[in-house]
Amino acid sequence: MATFLYRLGRLAFRRRHVVALIWVALLTLAGVGAASAPPAGTTSFSVPGTEAQRAFDLLEERFPGTSADGATARVVFKAPAGEKMTDADNKAAVDAAVFDLADGSEVASVADPYTGNAVSKDGTIAYASVKYDVSGMELKDSTKDALEDAAQQARDAGLTVEIGGDALQAVPHTGATEIIGIAVAAVVLVITFGSLVAAGLPLLTALIGVGIGVSSITALASALELGSTTSILAMMIGLAVGIDYALFIVSRYRAELAEGREREEAAGRAVGTAGSAVVFAGLTVVIALVGLAVVNIPMLTKMGIAAAGTVAIAVVIALTMVPALLGYAGRRVKPAGAKSKLLGRTRKGADEGAEQPEGGQPKANLGTRWARFVVRRPLAVLLLGVVGLGAAAVPAASLELGLPDDGSQPTSTTQRRAYDLLSEGFGPGFNGPLMVVVDAKGSDAPQQVFTGVSDEIKGLDDVMAVTPPQPNKGGDTATITVVPDSKPSSVQTEDLVHAIRDAGGDIEADTGAETLVTGSTAMNIDVSQKLNDALLPYLVLVVGLAFLLLIVVFRSILVPLKAALGFLLSVMAALGAVVAVFQWGWLSGLMGVEETGPVMSMMPIFMVGVVFGLAMDYEVFLVTRMREAYVHGEQPGQAVVTGFKHGARVVTAAAVIMMAVFAGFIGSSESMVKMIGFGLAIAVFFDAFVVRMAIVPAVLALLGKKAWWLPKWLDRALPDVDVEGEGLRGLGDDDKDEGRALVRT
Repeated sequence: MATFLYRLGRLAFRRRHVVALIWVALLTLAGVGAASAPPAGTTSFSVPGTEAQRAFDLLEERFPGTSADGATARVVFKAPAGEKMTDADNKAAVDAAVFDLADGSEVASVADPYTGNAVSKDGTIAYASVKYDVSGMELKDSTKDALEDAAQQARDAGLTVEIGGDALQAVPHTGATEIIGIAVAAVVLVITFGSLVAAGLPLLTALIGVGIGVSSITALASALELGSTTSILAMMIGLAVGIDYALFIVSRYRAELAEGREREEAAGRAVGTAGSAVVFAGLTVVIALVGLAVVNIPMLTKMGIAAAGTVAIAVVIALTMVPALLGYAGRRVKPAGAKSKLLGRTRKGADEGAEQPEGGQPKANLGTRWARFVVRRPLAVLLLGVVGLGAAAVPAASLELGLPDDGSQPTSTTQRRAYDLLSEGFGPGFNGPLMVVVDAKGSDAPQQVFTGVSDEIKGLDDVMAVTPPQPNKGGDTATITVVPDSKPSSVQTEDLVHAIRDAGGDIEADTGAETLVTGSTAMNIDVSQKLNDALLPYLVLVVGLAFLLLIVVFRSILVPLKAALGFLLSVMAALGAVVAVFQWGWLSGLMGVEETGPVMSMMPIFMVGVVFGLAMDYEVFLVTRMREAYVHGEQPGQAVVTGFKHGARVVTAAAVIMMAVFAGFIGSSESMVKMIGFGLAIAVFFDAFVVRMAIVPAVLALLGKKAWWLPKWLDRALPDVDVEGEGLRGLGDDDKDEGRALVRT
């Protein structure tokens, strides 16, 4: 592989005009496709294999034309203090609002509070239900404006009015902090390379890769039903890995120049060595993201595949466009240790990141000094790292999972205030009613079955109200609405769902009628359970495949095993931090978390996938340098020091950049994006600076030569991918002296 990538790097450097033209053409094509594509339509959230989804599909079949996917709104009215909603003036204001709400081309129906029993017992709160023909993301702005105008007119009449439901759903935005994250990445690159040109290359290539990826997602959004969150997450991950992959190749290029290579030769060797690490690091990320398909939740699968595609683009750009741009940059990209005009100091002749004292030997850089310390005190460093991560992981033991609803919105939003008003007037369970679907098609007396199911549910605990059965036109299927006595995200409501399903099993055994529970609350419960059940198989699949891949890369059993165990430590610590901030409320103000609550159900499995892929990035980049030194004859302890001398500074810069990019998404208005941004940022911190920079060298120092042990039969069976670049020895050496002379000039 190293030889192939070496030739690819030289070809891209030499034919840089063609390479640049190809990538610009792809970016233009993707941009035109995104601009001309129809707007994304409804994004259906289906969860195959769950009872809630089967009930929803049955409703589509037996109750056609009900616009089950249409947006809904609840306009909640509260009378002024001392008044009731049944007072003449207040009733007139509500009637006027209902009349205005019904006057819309996308409105399917409006339920009047006074005819639909939608006034609270104390008469102070009422609500009007509005049903639309299209989803919340498809509603026209004029329809949303009409909804808000009707509410405002009622407010002008003296009522308190709030709007709940998904009709006011908006496309999430990431905020200015995303730009700050990119700015931090730029500053780190300038400090690392001491050159604006060298620092600009990773940023430019990453932005081009993300532009192609996100534009492609936008172009396909309507056809593939991709949600807005899909492109945001693809941008988040693609930008982070794109900068990092380019950073490693540019850094290796500068190191090859310092060895006296001619520039084309240096580009080829940089792609042949660091590029090999980029390929395998990218493969681990792609495996982790594509592996999300095993959960069998289409939305999560699409998110994973879209992000994996953006990562694949980042890898190919790093292998081709980076050497092409290095060709354009020419002598503006200095060798490692050469004079840095931008930072105003000379580091010629020193190791990258080393200091050059007057008239003496180069002083060891910080990475070298740290590695020597770890090699001298491996057990102490290992224990300190493990205990620290273990302490950070403690809050994960209190992890509570759920999916967000209006109750998790900030109190400043009208959706949250509507939620609170409905809880006040009709009870907390009113915000999450359960829909029971009774399929009595095989029964001789369907109406009797419907009544029996209703009576059975009324006798269960935590039931506040049960509506009469509503049969379809065929009379073989009916819906029953059940209002729990507890809020949607409570354990009591979850127990009620299971109780109804248990009772339905007995009814089916007696009558042959099937009873199914659905609705947003039941769907959330089923999704959480499905994600929990899929976590272990997903972990085994992803870690297993990556473990085999790392055996091929490092030709070792213990090094990949250590990598996997270190990942588990970092991901558990990151989950603990997420629980502390988003569930317990620690530092919530600093993170912009206005409302604490359960961690989103998909957060653990998504973090496992993404963090594992990113963790392997640093493992591959750092340990391949150690493996390279060991293969070339150094003792295990010295190989660890050599790996840090060449790789620690760049890995540190890469980690800081990735943290900055992820942290930039904490400013998103979408709670899931905010949580994932924080979780990934803190996970990179734990993995890069505690696991890879402390635990990994400590373990390798303790293991010594055993770390690189591989059974002979397995060594013969494995393909030789040559990540260390052993096959490049002797290639291009005729140009070395000439290159050294060119570099001096």
